[in-house]
Amino acid sequence: MHINNIADLELPDTVKKSHLRLKINLTANQRLCIATLLALCTCLLYLSYNVTASWEFTLQFRGKKLLTFLLVAIAISTATLLFQTLSNNRIITPAIIGFDSLYILIQTALLFLLGAMQYTLLNVYLKWALEISLLVLAASCLFQWLFVKKRHSLYLLILIGVVFGVLFHSLASLLMRMMNPAEFTLLEDSMFASFNAADPHLLLISTMLIGCIGVFVCKYHHQYDVLALGEAIAINLGINHRRLSRLTLIIIISLIGLSTSLVGPVTFFGLLVVNLAYIVSASHLHRHLIPMAICCAIITLVGSDVLLQHFLHYSVKLSIIIEFVGGIFFLVLILRNKIR
Repeated sequence: MHINNIADLELPDTVKKSHLRLKINLTANQRLCIATLLALCTCLLYLSYNVTASWEFTLQFRGKKLLTFLLVAIAISTATLLFQTLSNNRIITPAIIGFDSLYILIQTALLFLLGAMQYTLLNVYLKWALEISLLVLAASCLFQWLFVKKRHSLYLLILIGVVFGVLFHSLASLLMRMMNPAEFTLLEDSMFASFNAADPHLLLISTMLIGCIGVFVCKYHHQYDVLALGEAIAINLGINHRRLSRLTLIIIISLIGLSTSLVGPVTFFGLLVVNLAYIVSASHLHRHLIPMAICCAIITLVGSDVLLQHFLHYSVKLSIIIEFVGGIFFLVLILRNKIR
């Protein structure tokens, strides 16, 4: 009997499923390789396109900004993906808990209490440590109260986060109304993401912290695959759901805090790149989704800055375009009912 195709064989169901799984994994790996290549090409294009000054100055200036892009891309995409895995919902982001509103409230309160002169002279590292500590402490206390003492669900955490987000926004608005115009103008710069003012030493510290978090996420990526199946299934399969959820939320808070303290709040960017990763990767395994989301984030951030710098001459802020496109993408996802 002559067989031209493996499909002509009468294989057991388990073998067919194994063959199909292998085929899907290979397809996902190929897509990931292409995305990685595109991300590398985008970075090289950013560093080398239209160089008018000396290469030493250009690489130093653009390299610092590129490192900022890479850190924000890794932090935002990973945090959003893990948060969606934890909540089992693909239309929400960590910003829904009120992280961005709390960050704006911290900036507003510091400027209101210290004044414009003292605020500008405030030590960068002290300010950075204060922002990270308050973000992590606030979310950790909320998680401790809901999951350890009261044993409530994650959805209640999200609901209370929304309420606190509105509260933080209202308090910040109240303080803004009490400021003079000069102080408010200074505050406006911190309300929108800026990729040009990151401190080199903070970039180095953030790189080490994000690297340590990345090692943990890579080590436990298979547990996140199980966690995405739901709490009941994860517990039945031997996952310590409460411990993993708590560690994951701390990781999410830390990543969002690091990104926000470096460049400012970026609300819809994570939602955009993570859902693109779901569409492009053709896989639900975190060993494919996490690097694919990072690649999508790098291509989006770096590619957009190349477009703005060399073709639009920075006529509009990058963060505004990201928020605008991400907001439209969010509405499209809801209206088309493509996700749960």
